[in-house]
Amino acid sequence: MSTTAGVSASELAVRSIRIMADGDRADFDALIHPDAVNREDDVEPPACRVGGPAGYYATALWLRTAFEGLAYEIHHVVANGNLVAINSTMSGRHVAPFVVYTPAGAVDTVFPPTGQTFAITQSHWFRLEDGKVVEHWANRDELGQAKQLGWVPPTPAYLFRMARAKSRVKRAM
Repeated sequence: MSTTAGVSASELAVRSIRIMADGDRADFDALIHPDAVNREDDVEPPACRVGGPAGYYATALWLRTAFEGLAYEIHHVVANGNLVAINSTMSGRHVAPFVVYTPAGAVDTVFPPTGQTFAITQSHWFRLEDGKVVEHWANRDELGQAKQLGWVPPTPAYLFRMARAKSRVKRAM
């Protein structure tokens, strides 16, 4: 599959992951199709649930706020036509509340910062159209992340911090 400016489908998909950690809005406009859909946005903030570059950029800001030093190490990339699969590791340090939402957009769970680092495997799937990402799916080791960050098993003190953090987030909305 050809893409714009001589960039291969694999390169485009890899860059679309890397901009989650370091890209500015112009990067998202260049790589994400205006009609793009993120199939993983059902627990993300409402701002992330819009289509196109704006939603993807909002997801990046959501992750960067909670996880300092967010980075992606790419292990494998496989492309077949307009589909690209990537095996990667995401890492960072939990420095701010990580807020998870219900499908209806209400605050579900708030994980107060632990200061801990994590590194988890992820598989990302992309569909490309017109030389841009038009669809994204992912599988993540969320249990591994929760264990590394001390979210599970939760201590009574951390459960109290979670409840207090959730109350603060709800009041701030």
